[in-house]
Amino acid sequence: MTVVVTAVFQPKPGKQTELAEAMRRGIEAVHTEKGCELYAIHEAEDGTVTMIEKWTTVEDLDTHGDSDEVKILREDIKDLIEGPAVVTRMTPFPVGSPEQGAL
Repeated sequence: MTVVVTAVFQPKPGKQTELAEAMRRGIEAVHTEKGCELYAIHEAEDGTVTMIEKWTTVEDLDTHGDSDEVKILREDIKDLIEGPAVVTRMTPFPVGSPEQGAL
């Protein structure tokens, strides 16, 4: 079963754009990981940067958490964020059409 994740990053003041750019190398690396179906950042109205992820299995997501690819991301952004990201794992609960009812 797929797993959807949000990770909300709080950039240091005035660093939102720099944070998003610093995430590029890590995002591109994570895109090569087994089970990565979606790994995309979004600028939020509150000034945070939100990552929306979709993984094929819980096992793929668990492997991702300690992967070399995510270590690249963490290293590249460590000086641009206020603290650890707020990460939420979700299991899809499809409602409606297959195209619109689930990520």
